[in-house]
Amino acid sequence: MGCERKYESTTSSIEGITTGKGKGRCICDVVRAIKDIQDAVVDNDCPECPTNCFLEPLGGLVSPARQQADTRVFMLLTKDGTPFKAFFRDNDYHDCDCFSVFFRVEDIFDGCCATLRVLEPVDRNKKEVNLINDCGTKLNLKKICEVRNFRLSDSCITVDLNCFCGIECVADVFLGVCE
Repeated sequence: MGCERKYESTTSSIEGITTGKGKGRCICDVVRAIKDIQDAVVDNDCPECPTNCFLEPLGGLVSPARQQADTRVFMLLTKDGTPFKAFFRDNDYHDCDCFSVFFRVEDIFDGCCATLRVLEPVDRNKKEVNLINDCGTKLNLKKICEVRNFRLSDSCITVDLNCFCGIECVADVFLGVCE
């Protein structure tokens, strides 16, 4: 799938999401759909692809569907196919694991801009996973495989969704956003 790919017009079950011939709208539409799904909890049948970002209801990315999911975790991919990473403020000052590739959409505005909350990656034992290599310079893709859970951070980033070529929905989880 290339960034400049033209696509045929289709309409999603998500209200207001219509794609037409053109370029640069795919990621915007998916993130907008994720936001709508997070905002509305509705029952729906299981889809064909279990990791489809358009999958409703929230909680549908796991089997069986979670009843109490409030976040659809996703990764954005850059033009060269690498995951987009963002800094987050780590409340634990004893280490340097302060980059993540996992996000929760908080808001979409001006057509294709979004405020994303950076999610802290943690393993199955709820321990932080450092995604950066030992030199602190590059993303360690092997470490992404260790991530099994997520925690909310206090860090948000505003992005232009037109700058990304891919999006991968990872999981539906309960993070206690409103608590």
